[in-house]
Amino acid sequence: MLRRLSALHNRYAAARLVLKGPSGPIVDAEGNEVGYIDEIEVIEGRLRVAGWVRAAKVTLVLAEAETNMVPRLRREDVAQARDFPAETGFDLSMPCTPEMLLTSDAPGLICEPLVGHDDIPALSLKVPWNGSRRLGMMLRFGRDMAIASPAILGWYASRNPIYRARVKDRLGLNMIAAAEELVPELFDGPPSAQTEVPDCRITIVLPVYNAFDLLSDVLARITNHTDLPWRLIMIEDGSTDDRVLPFLRDWVAQHADGHDITLVENPENRGFIRSVNDGLARAMGHCGADEGPIVLLNSDAFLPKNWASRLVRPLLADTSIASTTPMSNDAEIFSAPVICAKTDLAPGLADRIDEQARQFNPDCLQLDVPTGVGFCMGMNRDWLEREPQFDTVFGRGYGEEVDWCQKIRARGGRHVAVPNLYVEHRGGESFGSDTKLALIARNNDIVSKRYPNYDGEVQRYIGADPLGTARLALGLAWAGGLELDQAVPIYLAHTLGGGAQVWLEARVAETVANGVPVVLLRVGGTRHWQIELHAPGGITRGSTDDTDLMHDLLARLPRRTVIYSCGVGTPDPAGLPTELVALAQNDDDRVEILFHDFFPLSPSYTLLDADGVYRGPPDDARTDTAHQAWGIDGHRVPLADWQSAWKRLADRAAALHVFSEDSGNQVRAVWPDLSDRIVVSPHPLPYTPPQLPKPKANAPPVVAVLGNIGLQKGAAVLQELAAMLDTNASTAQAKTPRLVLIGNIDPAYALPAHVRVHGSYLPSDIPDLVRQYGVTHWLIPSIWPETFSYTTHETLATGLPVLAFDIGAQGEAVRRAQNGVTVPLPPLPRTKTNISSRTRNPAGFAAQNVIETLDAHRAQTAERSDLVSD
Repeated sequence: MLRRLSALHNRYAAARLVLKGPSGPIVDAEGNEVGYIDEIEVIEGRLRVAGWVRAAKVTLVLAEAETNMVPRLRREDVAQARDFPAETGFDLSMPCTPEMLLTSDAPGLICEPLVGHDDIPALSLKVPWNGSRRLGMMLRFGRDMAIASPAILGWYASRNPIYRARVKDRLGLNMIAAAEELVPELFDGPPSAQTEVPDCRITIVLPVYNAFDLLSDVLARITNHTDLPWRLIMIEDGSTDDRVLPFLRDWVAQHADGHDITLVENPENRGFIRSVNDGLARAMGHCGADEGPIVLLNSDAFLPKNWASRLVRPLLADTSIASTTPMSNDAEIFSAPVICAKTDLAPGLADRIDEQARQFNPDCLQLDVPTGVGFCMGMNRDWLEREPQFDTVFGRGYGEEVDWCQKIRARGGRHVAVPNLYVEHRGGESFGSDTKLALIARNNDIVSKRYPNYDGEVQRYIGADPLGTARLALGLAWAGGLELDQAVPIYLAHTLGGGAQVWLEARVAETVANGVPVVLLRVGGTRHWQIELHAPGGITRGSTDDTDLMHDLLARLPRRTVIYSCGVGTPDPAGLPTELVALAQNDDDRVEILFHDFFPLSPSYTLLDADGVYRGPPDDARTDTAHQAWGIDGHRVPLADWQSAWKRLADRAAALHVFSEDSGNQVRAVWPDLSDRIVVSPHPLPYTPPQLPKPKANAPPVVAVLGNIGLQKGAAVLQELAAMLDTNASTAQAKTPRLVLIGNIDPAYALPAHVRVHGSYLPSDIPDLVRQYGVTHWLIPSIWPETFSYTTHETLATGLPVLAFDIGAQGEAVRRAQNGVTVPLPPLPRTKTNISSRTRNPAGFAAQNVIETLDAHRAQTAERSDLVSD
């Protein structure tokens, strides 16, 4: 137990560790400054060092590992400030665990000098991983384990995967970011309530500067879509486009009857803020019992039907509210589908999105926000009296409403969101996008100096995203309203990471880059369903245990392709195929099944029996308990019923995608009538390691295992193998192989101290790691018939010998490769005569086979070397 806790703590520390080292100069042997360390940081399991140096090569060293590069990053600032070439920058990174920081005094930087220049002494990098920080990490680990104890007990009592996910989420070990819980009450309110406002007249203040092509539609929407009595004050601010002023004069003349419209003509451009201040002053000059809120509206904001009552309703209901801001496609923290990301909309799409917004409960998610956004902002007259003007220090605009909102908050006023209103904003039209960026940069600096805590508050708000439920629903309405050549794909995926996630990330990125949004419906997280909308601007996500709510949200996609990728971890595995069939609601909705594992064929998605042994494809007569499931109501689901339920989904599918010939045979054995739908398409590798030099004949044998190793990946085999190799070493056998794990292992199978556990890595690290550990052989210890094995193909690419059990995609790959070595994996013999006590279990038996195959291969290699030398 102590070893398991220690292993879990090490993974916790690696995931949570964030360290910052000091910057400083790099000097040569004569004491002249020839470079500078700009950044030293440890984050997400990697050490990163960046800076510049006048050197031929830079090497980063840590705990016997190293990475190097020829400086090639351009640093124009260095070239301008010194008589150095611009190509002196470097940005190095390498895997780094807390244990690695303890194995040496400090990381080091070694610079190889240019020819004819003085030597540069090795530089010791200071990373503050000291005793107090380590103690603090241990205390935080103990605290989080205590907080997670109810979920730990729930897992041991029920084996419900939701409890396991909650433990991992608390410890920060989830592979996929967990989403906040959706708010179902947003969809419960009567839409009629949003028009229940007292009789009042609103005053719209509309500054105008250029943007001629938008004016006709903007003004038409004011007259046609405003559902409250209104007054309009337009300030034409000396537009450079000669068409603007005559158009406004004609428009006012045509609409003067029945409307209170004022057109202010500035003889020259006074700037946005002065124009707004003039409009606000004129608006406040109108007094009377029926005078309602003031609305600040940009000339590039497009109002939907019945907008006014929704925008001002909170202002009239609660006098503490100073401003209201609707959702939009471009309004910073009010943006949807993605927070703080602009999304261009086709004509009419914003109105379709607003149709969804109108269905929201108007009293739900009426939340306080750090600031309003002035593109379309309702303003309370009482609060405007206390702070009647925007600060002209913000020049032509951007940031002035933030400043006003902060002043109002200091007086006790509140700013709230209006999620049941969606207003299109074509931001930047007034000044042009380049000018806008320059203005924002200047004015943000002013805001940061005046309100030092504001930026942090906004970042915390973005991280929590209290409006996430509305944002996701509006985002799905956006996705469903796009005119696309293909349906929006909905992938059913898990939260466990691994090769399936690697493939899915690449597929989603490619699809989104082609202009098609993607929905991921995840299971195995802290709640039953996690819904993610992937759009060009980023990801919006939410989670729920309410299956009806999940279906209701996805109903906003009228055309969809339902793709099963992986469902392992769902709390209701027996009911999952029924839910997927329900998602394919229309006859023309396409269904596909991806076999990243064999969950559709058996509850034992790795096809292992209860004793951890693979015994072939699961026919429906298999009675082994591993191939039985339990329904969410507690009833037993035999394998035949399981396969029948999934067969209904498979019958609906247009294609069954497998990623190896062996996987195709597994599916064909269970559903022979669907053989014509099986499509074999192996995955491409995101990164292919280069072929590496063969180790010297007398090199000490080092067997490396690549990847994160759980039970089905061979954790028990690796544990047994480590014990056997340790025994061999203790009996002084010559050249006993050393074992290295480049990755992590399930804490339940913690390895002995003589096995080096490297921790997390990137595929691009593989060549350096081979050199660091002196790897001579690779071992893929996976004991299930993998559908595709990235680590097998990555290790084969290095040219070093690769051992893998002769099953599944991994066995298929090593059989075809010249450097592949298959290891037999028959079931444990029923007759145990002459079998040692250590090998009287499947894992021990498999480990013994690895040792025997490795010994035989090494002997054959030595014999071939002797023949060549003779």
